Amino acid sequence: MIVTALKDILGTDRDVSGPGWNSRRLLIEADGMGFSLTDTIIEKGAVLELEYTHHLEACYCIEGKGRIRASDDETWHFLEPFTLYALDQHDRHFVQAFGAELRLVCVFNPPLSGREVHRKDGSYAPITS
Repeated sequence: MIVTALKDILGTDRDVSGPGWNSRRLLIEADGMGFSLTDTIIEKGAVLELEYTHHLEACYCIEGKGRIRASDDETWHFLEPFTLYALDQHDRHFVQAFGAELRLVCVFNPPLSGREVHRKDGSYAPITS
């Protein structure tokens, strides 16, 4: 059984951040679950362009408001608590927080190793690199 409290992750090597975001890695590859789970904050006003070419991701909004759209589509989808989005096609996308920070619970498959940060193209490196 794995029991992890967010307070125990803050300030450790599982507390990873970059411009406009902070990802607290609750479950990582080393935990052996076959997926990873993060508690992620998108900072107020941040607009991130991302594309997970090596991972599938699903995000469940639990706090704040924002929006998301695929990079090849002009339609924005509103994000608020209890809204999910899933990037089932490795979708290149924009996500934006407004009003306050946006808090998401995110699942990645394959799992993150734990120290990933976004590369220039917005993706994480493959797990084997």
